[in-house]
Amino acid sequence: MKALLLENPHPLAATILGEAGVEVDLRTAALGEDDLIAALDGVDLLGIRSKTSVTARVLDARPDLVAIGAFCIGTNQIALDAATRHGIGVFNAPYSNTRSVVELAVANIIAMARRLTERDRALHDGVWDKSSTGSHEIRGRTLGIVGYGNIGSQLSVVAEMLGMQVFFYDTEDKLALGNARRCSSLGELLDSVETVTLHVDGRAGNAGIFGAEQFARMRPRSLFLNLSRGFVVDYDALAESVTSGHLAGAAVDVFPDEPLSRGDRFDSPLRGLPNVILTPHVGGSTEEAQEDIGRFVGGKLRDYVHLGSTTLSVNLPTLTPDRSVHAQRIAHLHQNTPGVLAHLNQVLAAHEVNIDGQVLATRGHTGYVVTDTASEPTPEMLAELREVPETVRLRVIE
Repeated sequence: MKALLLENPHPLAATILGEAGVEVDLRTAALGEDDLIAALDGVDLLGIRSKTSVTARVLDARPDLVAIGAFCIGTNQIALDAATRHGIGVFNAPYSNTRSVVELAVANIIAMARRLTERDRALHDGVWDKSSTGSHEIRGRTLGIVGYGNIGSQLSVVAEMLGMQVFFYDTEDKLALGNARRCSSLGELLDSVETVTLHVDGRAGNAGIFGAEQFARMRPRSLFLNLSRGFVVDYDALAESVTSGHLAGAAVDVFPDEPLSRGDRFDSPLRGLPNVILTPHVGGSTEEAQEDIGRFVGGKLRDYVHLGSTTLSVNLPTLTPDRSVHAQRIAHLHQNTPGVLAHLNQVLAAHEVNIDGQVLATRGHTGYVVTDTASEPTPEMLAELREVPETVRLRVIE
């Protein structure tokens, strides 16, 4: 079995897969569509981060791919419907970099409140500019969190520990942690706080949710942060709000069009603006977070290949089969229609194969059954299982 790991994930991922008998090709750069299709020839496992787009065209060209590991939180760069249609498992790291992003958000809030970038720039230019004008403590100030998921909720706890009053808005009904207050609308949140930070996911419906109208509604001299997705904010409108003085500062870590490689040129309407902190999508780029992402996603790929486990899969039904001590394990992905399991078991019975253990899970239109047998399946039996009309993918797990 072969794995192609792009965009330089932590070496621990390659170690985990290598120890599991997988041949690993580790590359530092992202690949475009055509190059990716070519590189996936003979590859079973693909690992990416945020810059490689795994489109439906790529997956249609390489339908034999077994699984994709996203060494990051987001999976909007992967055509999930196409992956599911081909029975390709997708895994990500929804928790591993949470703390790193939260710490960057806190650091940015403090840096903007104290106008540290301007103080730093003045000293580097040889100007001693000691003044308290425009500098504030964050204690007692109000923070509005848009998106109360893993990152937003943890930021809520940390910010409250620093003395901030926390408000949040989420399209789903989320439990407020500590003394945080839930807002019924984005407008209510914008009316209530002095600092707004975005922590939304990459779903298409979030595109452009923050633009000129939302910036205008923010309180004068507020602070704004986006450490979530680049396409959710109108950065021209943000630049205008900062330039006009309506906003006192901004911190941005994600952009709609990001360079593919280190050293590539970067441009943005936010460059050069006062009290604006720009970072190159490094919210989760700490050594601790990347190591944990490598461990987590590498382990998920290994367990899917060798156990059939789909725990925390982004797109497949969730199964966590026990480690098998039986002769053979058969993993069957199929369309979720009545009678499929009975049909599979009829095939096994016809070939006098006894079932030692079997688990089934469904998710939407997809069903997934893992069967442990007491004897080795014959090629004829496997061929019959593949011919079951609802079959999407059949894997024999040694």
